[in-house]
Amino acid sequence: MTAALLEVRDLRKVFPIVRGGAIRRSVGAIAAVDGVSLTIARGETVGLVGESGSGKSTLARCILRLVEPTSGTIIFDGDDVLACDRPQLRRLRRDMQIVFQDPYGSLDPRMTVAQLIAEPLQIHHLAGDRRARNARVAELLSLVGLQAEHASRYPRAFSGGQRQRIAIARALATEPRLLVLDESVSALDVTTRAQIIALLADLQARLGVSYLFVAHDLSVVRSIADRVAVMYLGRIVELAHREDLFERPAHPYTQALLSAVPVPDPILERRRRRILLRGEAGGATSVPAGCRFEPRCFRARERCCAHDPALEPVAAGHRAAFLFPGSESTEKEEHR
Repeated sequence: MTAALLEVRDLRKVFPIVRGGAIRRSVGAIAAVDGVSLTIARGETVGLVGESGSGKSTLARCILRLVEPTSGTIIFDGDDVLACDRPQLRRLRRDMQIVFQDPYGSLDPRMTVAQLIAEPLQIHHLAGDRRARNARVAELLSLVGLQAEHASRYPRAFSGGQRQRIAIARALATEPRLLVLDESVSALDVTTRAQIIALLADLQARLGVSYLFVAHDLSVVRSIADRVAVMYLGRIVELAHREDLFERPAHPYTQALLSAVPVPDPILERRRRRILLRGEAGGATSVPAGCRFEPRCFRARERCCAHDPALEPVAAGHRAAFLFPGSESTEKEEHR
């Protein structure tokens, strides 16, 4: 891993809240992504985790401009993504591809596997005649562990894991340098999920592609990510190298998430102290004035209601947005 391939600075996406019948009017706004900064190095996997509604998928789609950001900067290999016009963006998207969560909904059921994988080759003019396209399709199918004869079949003939392999093959057709995996293994059973994770690790070793791996399953993220970013209500609240985050989590939200991950050893599982958070995450429409995690935090103090913490260094390569204990007040421990 060397220089940054992708750099995101202070990215925001605000959705208006529109109400009314014949006359529609804006009555507010939701900041689904609120000032996120993130880098991904060449050949690196960054895991992005958090509860549903934390803004993970919106951030991923903003990076690819599938959703237009409200403000901020996205630099991909020196190019300003938000300054690109339509032709420039099409050329740039050859280097940035996405694999969606639902392998049943992301593949057109009316197209054969060969047509699905050949489509990006035709759009980006990457294969000449039909023979060259067919050869490339067969090569991509082999790359993801499928057979050449699968090319003539329709998606309905395949299992969920096989469909996700087809989706990965299609995403790799343009030889991207960044692959966004948006909950791409969450709909699969445990065995198939492990197979897809192993496939992704093998592809990265062979092709040098970078991954933004969006997930809510921390055990999956630990098996593949180099660094992990934890999101809560539109912001990254902790960012660290994988082992640092799992062994020494600094933010109370990260600590609560990790306490919910099952441990295979039954003795260790019984000894662990679970952290049950109060209430629910709420939503971006009701973000507190101070720390956005304060209403649920088991380490909340008075000043948390007034101060919105920024990401601060905890250790080398480890940052967290948390008002660390000081002399002003004492902590409230409310483990349940």
